[in-house]
Amino acid sequence: MNETELILAIESSCDETSVAVIENGETILSNIVASQIKSHKRFGGVVPEVASRHHVEQITICIEEALSEAGVEASDLRAVAVTYGPGLVGALLIGLSAAKAFAWANGLPLLPINHMAGHIYAARLVEPLVFPLMALLVSGGHTELVYMKEDGSFEIIGETRDDAAGEAYDKVGRVLGLSYPSGKEIDELAHQGEDTYDFPRAMLKEDNFDFSFSGLKSAFINLTHNAEQRGEVLDHQNLAASFQASVVEVLVSKTIRACKTYPVKQLIVAGGVAANKGLREQMAAAIEKELPDVKLIVPPLRLCGDNAAMIGAAAHVELQKHHFAGMSLNANPSLAFQHI
Repeated sequence: MNETELILAIESSCDETSVAVIENGETILSNIVASQIKSHKRFGGVVPEVASRHHVEQITICIEEALSEAGVEASDLRAVAVTYGPGLVGALLIGLSAAKAFAWANGLPLLPINHMAGHIYAARLVEPLVFPLMALLVSGGHTELVYMKEDGSFEIIGETRDDAAGEAYDKVGRVLGLSYPSGKEIDELAHQGEDTYDFPRAMLKEDNFDFSFSGLKSAFINLTHNAEQRGEVLDHQNLAASFQASVVEVLVSKTIRACKTYPVKQLIVAGGVAANKGLREQMAAAIEKELPDVKLIVPPLRLCGDNAAMIGAAAHVELQKHHFAGMSLNANPSLAFQHI
């Protein structure tokens, strides 16, 4: 048996086809990501059927590139890991089919990985995880606070009751006439403007760790719609700054409160929205001021979006626990962590 543990990881839950080779759950030997943003831009969002077709075209090429870049053969691998949920069912099935075929053809065990666990374990590619820890998962489809007592244990202590933070960003971006995905552009505009519109901070004072961004999105749409009817021109930079200030304040204050309520040594901020500069800055400032003993880990930008390296990092834990799947493994588009 090889001393080094090499895992081939496959991720295809949404609109990125990605394959990586990860060594011992912490070193990236290759991380190939084929993005489809250009194809979905004209529709203003991800079209599941288009995403699935792209995965079919890209998956084999990505596997070959990942192995080649890592300089490894199939015989060097210990296992094949694959995202089986949550995500778009058609997209997930392409990755699953490829992973099963590769595992079967090369006599390798198959590891089923939760996409959201992958986002958390992206932090392990930065530095070792120390438990217990808290993770704030913020992406296009998810906003949740996850408490981890140990490796492989995930408990949701708070989540969004309606729109996810990333979803609100994309909807607001559409109203502002920005291209999809618009999170980065809103973040840039926000840094040039000021919080002059004072949007609501939903559920900020409630005695729980849940989130809600639907009311903020509605307030934003109503304000811009009414201004349009009156022929009034609103400042896009201030609009973006006001919107982002509301989202970030709620995310940061609820996360800090959760970290004070649970005994945690680390805080991980992960998912696509973790790339947001405003969120990174405010969270770092809040942790430094209120919880100096808690270590904040935010993965680098290239590991915030969907990628297979994070799946490989999460797979290391599943391999240690011998959590293998059979060839009957199916996609679970609404796969979720347990609730506390």
